[in-house]
Amino acid sequence: MNCFVMDHPLITHKVSLLKDKHTGTKDFKSIVKEISMLMCYEMTRDLPLRQMSIESPMGVIKTEFVAGKAMAFVPILRGGLGMLDGLLEVMPNAKVGHMGAYRDPETKKAVVYYCKLPDDIADREVIICDPMLATGSLAIETISELKKQGCENIKFFTLIANKQGVENVNKVHPDVTVYCASTVDGLDEKGFITDGFGDIGDRLFGTR
Repeated sequence: MNCFVMDHPLITHKVSLLKDKHTGTKDFKSIVKEISMLMCYEMTRDLPLRQMSIESPMGVIKTEFVAGKAMAFVPILRGGLGMLDGLLEVMPNAKVGHMGAYRDPETKKAVVYYCKLPDDIADREVIICDPMLATGSLAIETISELKKQGCENIKFFTLIANKQGVENVNKVHPDVTVYCASTVDGLDEKGFITDGFGDIGDRLFGTR
């Protein structure tokens, strides 16, 4: 699978806290932010560097800064919003787009109902954010929509990924790497991950 699993002990521990139904809204939101910050470092490991001269307290020196295309984060509403603050803590200059999508409960197909992206999205490296990848339908449609806008460098960032869902994404978009904290097996009859967080939007925003 084109999937990078970040199974660092600290990340694994925090994901387990998210699975606990007794974790309240305040802590849940804070932990999602913490995991997003930790994972952002690994997702951006391949960013190119360029050498520049600067004036340090000890004189003029040569050192390295991030080069290449600018970044953009695209959270899928609502759950992806919980990951955004952590990513922006690490890369505050990144632009942000928003994608509204849901999976039709009858057909199980993804429906995109909202799309607002930066005007220069095609010139940026894009990280799509969604806390859970189940069947992969939302990921596939979101990636397809971004490609229609001219995006060529796309990564998909999730916390838990169902293995079959990852394979589904790989089949349609083999050029997009999925970054996650863990992979699991098993979906219920509604297409939700059985070893997951429940409705992560409700848990993030206390709407249930």
